[in-house]
Amino acid sequence: MKRTFQPNNRRRRKTHGFLVRMSTKGGQKVVKARRQKGRKRIAV
Repeated sequence: MKRTFQPNNRRRRKTHGFLVRMSTKGGQKVVKARRQKGRKRIAV
């Protein structure tokens, strides 16, 4: 059986990238929360 994770960088950026996060209010909250927590990576 094939593994479930088939990496695809284009899709990765298009769905979880910084620009996508910042384009919605909810996404902005996500980035803000990650910044406050002190995450090394805010978004992909």
